[in-house]
Amino acid sequence: MGTGAGTPGKARCGPGNVRGASYSEGMNTERADFRAAMRRHREFLRFAVKGLTDDQAVRRSTVSELTLGGVVKHVALTERGWMRFAVHGAEGPAFDPAARALEFVMGEGETLESLLDLYGEVAAETEALLAELDLDAAHALPEAPWYEPGTAWTVRRVLLHILAETAQHAGHADILRETVDGQKTMG
Repeated sequence: MGTGAGTPGKARCGPGNVRGASYSEGMNTERADFRAAMRRHREFLRFAVKGLTDDQAVRRSTVSELTLGGVVKHVALTERGWMRFAVHGAEGPAFDPAARALEFVMGEGETLESLLDLYGEVAAETEALLAELDLDAAHALPEAPWYEPGTAWTVRRVLLHILAETAQHAGHADILRETVDGQKTMG
């Protein structure tokens, strides 16, 4: 099955069209498909910030507080947090809104390059865990107003959530990038 128009089994090359659904690397179809989808959406996000300066990465281009650097940082830290949950369950401190808000800010000493490096490290950690975790293992979600009490998520559900978050924020980044310099990454 191809990833776009053209010959079945042949992926189109371009932003976001990342080959990776190889089933010969010891992964079953489900894991390989997840890996390929994550690689595709990660590439959309990376492409949205390609060539930006740090000044452009911290520029607020809408009435929102969102910046391109902040989106990259948030996606990286969110993925890392959810994968820790997939491995260990809901350990650690309770939700801290102030700390969460800082996830969207390029802090002192952070650069777009350093945040992209962090994102690459997180992606490698996730892919390593993807190869070994039991997708049916489940953990109770932490207590929070937005979770039904007693709800548990499987590792599979966590992975789907990470994929949805990545795709959603890649779309945000596309919009923000267009307002910074007119570049379109997805259309």
